[in-house]
Amino acid sequence: MSAFRTWKDVEPWRIFPTVDLHAIAGDQVFLGRVTYEPGTTVQRHSHEHTEQVMLVLDGSVLVTIGDEMREMGPGDVCVVNRGVEHELHSAIGVTFIEALAPVPLDHIPDRDRDLVLGDLGGSLHVER
Repeated sequence: MSAFRTWKDVEPWRIFPTVDLHAIAGDQVFLGRVTYEPGTTVQRHSHEHTEQVMLVLDGSVLVTIGDEMREMGPGDVCVVNRGVEHELHSAIGVTFIEALAPVPLDHIPDRDRDLVLGDLGGSLHVER
């Protein structure tokens, strides 16, 4: 299977009621393009096994990581280490790129299309 993919003609996956996702992952890293509709809130939570890095492309999102809160806009980045509680709210809507490691399989809409496995065969992936 080819290492190349495109999201050009792929409808985003509605992972949550107001959240759309395009996804791709290899053996060790997940990359997603995420869009929140205006008014979306993701309640305080943590990821037991995965670290998360976000890059805002468009719109804005209020992000709380631990006890620190920031309004993030285009070009802003943040890191949410494994096990750290965080929450997000976007009043006007936001699109961002997120990377997660190890790969959380609950973020993969189509495992045949969206996984590009190497010699590890997905052995590091986590179910959440």
